[in-house]
Amino acid sequence: MKQKDKVPEIQVGIFSGKEINFSLNSLFSLKNTSGIFTGECTAALSNGKIVLTNDDIKLEPEESVLLVPGNPEDSSFTLRAVTIGVDFHWQRREDQVFRGSLKLIIEDDMITAINIVSVEDYLTSVISSEMRATSSGEFLKAHAVISRSWLLAQIEKSNRIKAEGKKLNAFTRTENEIIKWYDREDHRNYDVCADDHCQRYQGITRASSPAVQMVIRETYGEVLTYKGTICDTRYYKCCGGITELYENTWEPDRQEYLQAVVDNPVTPEGYSVDLSDEEPAREWILGNPEAFCNTTDLEVLSQVLNDYDQETNDFFRWKVIYTQGELSDIVKARTGTDFGIITELEPIQRGASGRITKLKITGSLKTMIIGKELEIRKSLSRSHLYSSCFFVEKLSDGDETKFILHGAGWGHGVGLCQIGAAMMGARGYSYRDILMHYFRGVLFEKLY
Repeated sequence: MKQKDKVPEIQVGIFSGKEINFSLNSLFSLKNTSGIFTGECTAALSNGKIVLTNDDIKLEPEESVLLVPGNPEDSSFTLRAVTIGVDFHWQRREDQVFRGSLKLIIEDDMITAINIVSVEDYLTSVISSEMRATSSGEFLKAHAVISRSWLLAQIEKSNRIKAEGKKLNAFTRTENEIIKWYDREDHRNYDVCADDHCQRYQGITRASSPAVQMVIRETYGEVLTYKGTICDTRYYKCCGGITELYENTWEPDRQEYLQAVVDNPVTPEGYSVDLSDEEPAREWILGNPEAFCNTTDLEVLSQVLNDYDQETNDFFRWKVIYTQGELSDIVKARTGTDFGIITELEPIQRGASGRITKLKITGSLKTMIIGKELEIRKSLSRSHLYSSCFFVEKLSDGDETKFILHGAGWGHGVGLCQIGAAMMGARGYSYRDILMHYFRGVLFEKLY
């Protein structure tokens, strides 16, 4: 990835299905054939092969399908009914338009659609998909740099792991403990996926602002590095006031530039900012500390949050209430383990931001410790909790017991807080100031 003057191409997994419907909006050629294709197409599985139909033409390629645009600068294809926000509260389907090539492969008895596209074209979409293209210029530039850095860091990491012959283990389980983290190593046949698991990528469907094109040009090839390595620049919606350590969310591999950062120029008075202990974490969550991301500025929030993100507005502090029966049913359904009637939720370990990294679930039939943060969020909600930074209040009223989860922040909390960064941009901070606030000790480098 340090090769100068060459913009890499990447493969982005868009979605999978037994049948994929799409439209070629210009002329495409099918690799290893002399055919030219355009218009409406269907790819379906039949006897373990992909059957490609275009009007009255039907083909059965030997393995995968690769459709290449005749004119890459002025060509596109549309994928029908792409699912976005998988397993989140905003999950829905929409048609999406993409530039570049379309690759179809068989994966786990499904057809997977993959977009082959240059890094910079990919970033143009990511910046518009992750937030509104009308966001402030400095915030957009900051996001362009970290989205590029994150992507190239993941590819470097994958190449290094393959060269060393290693296999990452993101899951440990004993009779009484499950510790799991989720990262992009799940993807074997492409570099990144198109959903929140990696970075939101929705083709050119939302890349409609000249401002986005401008910030891509102004930061072209620019990444963050630390000691000669491209930084793994994570981001999320809202830190809740303090950012989290990398090793508390993903593999236990400390990244010095991903420290616990108070999201404020000064430490808020009256609070401890080491939230790894229970009492300071509780006071912080119940409090209202000053922070860049503690804002009700609708103009700034509308820059960061797309329409489906604005369905949630209690991102800095939030509350979820479950009856004992509801909680027991959710935990059973989401973990696949029958705990019986849940009687206690007890934080065993918290990170620097107050996010729970190990949670003890006690039920009438079973007791178990689960982690890390996303596993906790998935286990305690029919979709995802906003974050694992919460404390539990248990109330009993006669025969009914309720669990009230008082929480802070939206997302894993590692790296850049999008709402905080947007507020910094609105207050006049430069994109480099924003990045050096969230990523400590980093350098700026142009790769190409």
